[in-house]
Amino acid sequence: MCICFGISFGIMAQEEEIVGTIVTDRPDATEASSTVGKGILQIETGAFYTSFEKDNIKEEVLGFNTTLLRYGLLEHLELRLGWNFEEGRTSVNGMRLEDITSGFSPLLAGAKIDVAEENGFLPEIALIGHIFLPLSASSDYRPETTGVDFRFSLSHTLSERSSLGYNIGAQWGSDSPEAAYIYTLAYGYSITENFGFYAELYGDMPEDSSANHYWDAGFTYLLLKNLQLDATVGSSITEGQDILLSAGVSYRIPK
Repeated sequence: MCICFGISFGIMAQEEEIVGTIVTDRPDATEASSTVGKGILQIETGAFYTSFEKDNIKEEVLGFNTTLLRYGLLEHLELRLGWNFEEGRTSVNGMRLEDITSGFSPLLAGAKIDVAEENGFLPEIALIGHIFLPLSASSDYRPETTGVDFRFSLSHTLSERSSLGYNIGAQWGSDSPEAAYIYTLAYGYSITENFGFYAELYGDMPEDSSANHYWDAGFTYLLLKNLQLDATVGSSITEGQDILLSAGVSYRIPK
């Protein structure tokens, strides 16, 4: 999501032009409603921890690498590649089992297309689509079928310091033929020119299963106009996640 930082600035770095402040798709679940721009490569990476305990059985997942590469093929079209390395652990009555699942999740490959610019009450809109390739995943995380998703990403500028972003779409995966409808809603506020805050609700609603709803909140900090740090905490509203902790860094490489 784009967390506003007031006006945008243009600077020169090593005789290469960087126009405006970096806009990222992390740390929240809400994807930004704009592409990176033609010829620009942006790297967004981080780590996360989640846990859930029920009936004295605790499931923990560590994500050591959640890298997303975004490249502007055209002014309004970006290509996207993402790959996570994760490790899962199980504890029973406080005793950690020796069995550990670890490896790469399916490779994400996709694109984002700018659809419309913000105009008064009409939001800025982008369309995003991905496929998730099973053969690229480690055996512990390899599904039998290829997953796909799509979403429309929309945003409104509320003021010089605040913005509202939201996504709607659907996904198919996890070896299940049923669709899961996805949504996100995030509010971003610029505390200072470099320091931003956001709060978010998001979830999915499978056709034949119970809905999953979550919340998270966090901060972003601009070290440079093209270098951003982030930190997040969250949990589930419905059953399924006790805690989410995440931190990361995003860097836009000049043309």
